[in-house]
Amino acid sequence: MSQPLNVLFLCTGNSARSILGEALVNRLGQGRLRGFSAGSRPKGAVHPMTLEVLARAGLPTEGLRSKSWDEFAAAAAPRMDIVITVCDAAAGESCPLWPGQPVRAHWGIEDPAAVEGAEDRRRAAFETALERMRQRVEALAALPLERLDRAALGAHLQRIG
Repeated sequence: MSQPLNVLFLCTGNSARSILGEALVNRLGQGRLRGFSAGSRPKGAVHPMTLEVLARAGLPTEGLRSKSWDEFAAAAAPRMDIVITVCDAAAGESCPLWPGQPVRAHWGIEDPAAVEGAEDRRRAAFETALERMRQRVEALAALPLERLDRAALGAHLQRIG
């Protein structure tokens, strides 16, 4: 595989789960995968606990930002090979038509930003989301991507999710 596969993680707010996916793919993708994230109705800022758990896990946070999925539907945007929704709301929405017809999958993960209560409880929700996303991204990165056709890749992505 000469070019890395571009992976876009979608959620509604693009402040937590999709950001975790982007950061993990960029670290664990070993040059074979490149991560991006966006939201249908972005919050405009990455949740502070998202940045905190990423930093505590030794993952880079520089350049992470909350952005609209319209940015990736534009003609000049990087061509996406894989689009993964991570929240049930985004999975049910009508997504833009992505150039190149990327393989799509849904990896539902509970929204840590929706957890209320004590700081320890909220932080634990973010750490759980990070660990669930890490397991899935590790499984994706372990696939023989260069040997999979679209149908096989889609089937693997659904099983991972």
